[in-house]
This record gives sequence, structure tokens and C-alpha cells, in this order.
Amino acid sequence: MGSWLSGPRSAGVTAADESDYAGQRLGLPEDGPGSAGRFGRRLGAIFVDWLACLMIVRGFFGIGRSSELGGLAVPGLFALEYLLLLPTVGFTVGMRIFGLRVTGLDGRAPTFGATVVRTVLLLLAVPALVWDRDGRGLHDRASGTVVRRR
Repeated sequence: MGSWLSGPRSAGVTAADESDYAGQRLGLPEDGPGSAGRFGRRLGAIFVDWLACLMIVRGFFGIGRSSELGGLAVPGLFALEYLLLLPTVGFTVGMRIFGLRVTGLDGRAPTFGATVVRTVLLLLAVPALVWDRDGRGLHDRASGTVVRRR
């Protein structure tokens, strides 16, 4: 933890390492299809997914904040979207709009188990806000996945 708090120089990161692009250590291209998904696109995709879940819950089911299910309905639908779509097609609605997909490190669609780990950690929010040089959040590292541009 000391090296993390002290910055990249004390962690043994050289100047050459600092010029590396996100995803280079994973063998991903620097830009274009297959490159690491950038933070702005990922944030946009998750916003679209959450907003869509919110609209579905409020619009179709009429569940609001005052309802007993109101606090769990949106995160539950959000988790369901991820659990159904990531192992089958590799992306959610928001990811599709922003040109992203989730794969395992081998380039294949993530397994259901990896998707469960990733989704649970994503719902906790904190693991998604801490990421490495390759642009992978803790939820991606724990599940062995990477978000790529389509």
C-alpha cells in the first residue's frame, strides 16, 4: 500500500512505463477496435444502463422511492441486465450505445461466474472507481475481464 500512496516512481515504475498506453500490458491495441475502453465511454454506458433501469422500474412497474421495493428494484434490474447480457452477447444496452464490450482476458465472452463477481463488485461502486494503468477497475481484475472498444 505504501507504493500505491507514494506514487508510481516509488512503485518501481520507470519513465518508459509511464508512456505505455492503457491495455498495452494486456496485449491490446493502442486505439480502435479491441483497445481498452476509456473512462468516459464506460461512465456514459453505466449511466445509460442505470437510467434505463430506473425508467423501466418507474414506468412499467410504478415503483418509486416511497415503495418498499423502490430501493432494490433499480439495482436488481441493473444486475439482471448485466447477468443476462454480458455472458451471452458481451455488452449491455449502454455499452452497445457507447461501442464497448466486456471480454475475458482471452478475448471471449466472460463466463457466468466472472459476470456474477463483476456485477456484485460493480454494484458496490468503490471497486469500479479504483483502476490500474490498463483502465481495469478492481471489479474487472477480480473477474478476469477487460472492457474493450467494439
